[in-house]
Amino acid sequence: MTTTNLAHSIDLDRPLRIGLVSISDRASSGVYQDQGLPALQTWFGAALSTAWEMETRLIPDERPYIEQALIDLVDNARCDLVITTGGTGPARRDVTPEATLAVATKEMPGFGEQMRQISLQFVPTAILSRQVAVIRETPDHAALILNLPGQPKSIKETLEGLKDAEGKQLVAGIFAAVPYCIDLIGGPYVETHDAVCKVFRPKSALRVKTTE
Repeated sequence: MTTTNLAHSIDLDRPLRIGLVSISDRASSGVYQDQGLPALQTWFGAALSTAWEMETRLIPDERPYIEQALIDLVDNARCDLVITTGGTGPARRDVTPEATLAVATKEMPGFGEQMRQISLQFVPTAILSRQVAVIRETPDHAALILNLPGQPKSIKETLEGLKDAEGKQLVAGIFAAVPYCIDLIGGPYVETHDAVCKVFRPKSALRVKTTE
């Protein structure tokens, strides 16, 4: 009999699978064009230097739809990273954090704390954001789920942080920590273009680059 475990059954060199979920009543009903998904696709296209694939969903601000999309992207599509945009404020229709927490097995509060710190550099109303991050685990798979803001400018700032005119990092973006988090939950090894977002890993987690 052959047995496997999660750590040894995963292909660490496969493409990163990303699930992108835009949550908007009006965009999902065709009232206006969604901006969240194109902004995320553009950012990942510029930032990632390793292979990646994506699944997208455009859904209304309804908790059952959000929960269903998150579960499907992790359990069935087997995404390693799922990112939502929209629905994180204090309005009655904003239920993305509740839906995200409902499907979680672990909370990752540091991501939400850093997202608000970044946004506070621009607007005092950043304290109204309720964005959360969680891990969802199944017996043979795990994914990181992040709530992001809905505006393209805010999405970019949240992921890559703030830099001065010379490109020096002033405030770290959240994506700097995402690849190592994906390492720890058994996902593929992800690298980025440093000019967009420099990934941080402990020295013990770095791959030795070889030349042929």
